[in-house]
Amino acid sequence: MSYGETVKKVTERMHRFPLINIQGVPLRCYIANNWDSIWAFRPDPLDILIATYPKAGTTWVQEIVDLLRHNGDVEATRTAPTQERFPFLEIHYPPPIPSGLSRLEKMNPPRVIKTHLPIHLVPEGFWENKCKTIYVARNAKDNLVSYYHFDKMTLIQPEPGPWDSYIRKFMNGELAWGSWYHHVKAYWNEREKKNILYLFYEDMKENPRREVERIMHYLDLSLCDDVISRIVELTSFNSMKEDPMANYTLMPTAIFDQSISPFMRKGVVGDWTNYFSPAQNQLFDEDYKRQMKDVDIPFRTKI
Repeated sequence: MSYGETVKKVTERMHRFPLINIQGVPLRCYIANNWDSIWAFRPDPLDILIATYPKAGTTWVQEIVDLLRHNGDVEATRTAPTQERFPFLEIHYPPPIPSGLSRLEKMNPPRVIKTHLPIHLVPEGFWENKCKTIYVARNAKDNLVSYYHFDKMTLIQPEPGPWDSYIRKFMNGELAWGSWYHHVKAYWNEREKKNILYLFYEDMKENPRREVERIMHYLDLSLCDDVISRIVELTSFNSMKEDPMANYTLMPTAIFDQSISPFMRKGVVGDWTNYFSPAQNQLFDEDYKRQMKDVDIPFRTKI
């Protein structure tokens, strides 16, 4: 039986996996059950970590970084789908689908590594080796809406349930990878000590060229203006939405059922206004004020 046939048989047995708490953070059971090996991972000092709460612009920044590192050469970056080019550090599936760690073992540094882990669960080697780390944060309301649609189409995530109860799960930190509030605050508070480039999704939408240049300078790269313009165009939402190397359409439908909702859905700021009722918005705002009272992070819900 070929590898492709084996993977097909495995994905036919996929289902919505339960969450298990690791140090207070709900993670899919296959991640939790392999936690010791994830925590023990030792990156190379040249590795680059891209960290986000789920659905905050991870794929967007991955593609920007890849193109920057290849001087805008799209032929060099579109050699494989996103999930193969950028190992997802903590991801584990039923065998024989490769884990993030198994992909990393087969790649030579410098590697661009993805994680959704909150900062206290990121293996300590990233900080000890002073790896460059890019964090992307998205305003809570749009992040929540995007994650809701993602959980509907990702058939290995817990069932999202109705919208109203999903809002409460988000506020209570009960979704996979835990609390958005703790996530964005902890990376923010450590950004200077750990030399983390902290980006905002809304800034990237407002002025993508400016943010691409910020990433370029952080990575100690220097590209000409024409190449930067090309990268901005290639990483626009519309371009990436049509690119099978970036839009996850090559993932098995037993994992991502894009007939329910596309992985790249809208990519806008302010979509939350189409989902929150006035009562839900008031409840959310009151809870947000309580949970974010100890930090001043300049999030924007519109641009």
